[in-house]
Amino acid sequence: MQGRVVGVEDNHRRHCRTSAPGPRVHKPDERCHWDYGGFDQGSGIAQGSVSVVLTILEYMFDYRGVSPQATSSRLHELQQRVQRMQGSAISRTLESLPGLSGVIQLRTGEAYAVDSPSLAMALVAGASQAGEWVAIVGASDLGLEAAAGFGIDLERTVVVPRPGELWLSVTAGLLDVATVVIVKPPVPVSAQQAERLKSRLRTKDAALVCWGDWPRSDATLAITESSWLGLGRGHGRLTARQVVVSVRQGGPVRRVPLWLPGPDQQVAERDHTVVPLAVAQAG
Repeated sequence: MQGRVVGVEDNHRRHCRTSAPGPRVHKPDERCHWDYGGFDQGSGIAQGSVSVVLTILEYMFDYRGVSPQATSSRLHELQQRVQRMQGSAISRTLESLPGLSGVIQLRTGEAYAVDSPSLAMALVAGASQAGEWVAIVGASDLGLEAAAGFGIDLERTVVVPRPGELWLSVTAGLLDVATVVIVKPPVPVSAQQAERLKSRLRTKDAALVCWGDWPRSDATLAITESSWLGLGRGHGRLTARQVVVSVRQGGPVRRVPLWLPGPDQQVAERDHTVVPLAVAQAG
C-alpha cells in the first residue's frame, strides 16, 4: 500500500529530529517529550499545536523531488494552516463522498457522533480526497489500510493512537492544523468539555467526528442493520457490506440504506429513497 502517515508517537512524546532515513513517519526517541498540558491551560495547547505544526511543516517542505507546482500547492496549505491558527476562518461545507452527499455533509464548526469506525472513515474521506488534512486521535484499533480503502489520503493524515488521559488537549491542539479530526475518547465526554471544544471548532474552521457518544452533537449516525456479501458455505471472501444507517440531525430520524462499501468498493446509497424512521417502523 502506498502512502505515508505523519505520526505522533504514544506516551505523550513530541516531534523531534531523528537520524533514521526513509519516509517521514516520525518516531521520536526517549529524550523527546510532548507536553500536551491541560485543556484549561493555553500554554499546553500552544505547545502541542507548535509540535504538530513542526511535524507537518517538515513533512510538507521535504524538498526531495518537489516540483514548483507542488511547492505552490504546499504554500497554499501553509497559508490555510496560518489562518486556522489565527482563528480567522469561517464556517464552510466540506466535500463528501459522492455516495454520501444526499445523506449528510460535514460543516466546519460542528461535531458529529458515529457508532462505528466505518462511518467515521466514510464521513471524512471526501474532505481528505479534496486536499484537507485529517487527524485520528485515540483510535488505535482503526486500521490505516482500511482508511485508505475508504479513500482517506494517508499523505495528509496525522495519527495519535494512544493519547491517554490527555486526549482532549491533543485533539484541541490538532485543530490548528487538521480540518477534520476523528477522536475516540477513552472516557465519557462531559457537556462542558464538548462545549469548550465546540467553541474551538468554530474558531479554527474545523470539524470533529467522534467515534462514540458526543453531547449535543450536530448529527448522530448509527448502524442499525448490517449484513455482508461474498461468503458461501464455509468458503469465499467478503466483497460488500449492506447497512441501514439512522441519521439524527435536527429533525425526524431518517433510515438510509447504504453500501459500506459496495461490490465496487465504493460507498453509496442502495437506493434513492430516504425512509423516515416512524414510517419504516409502521411498515
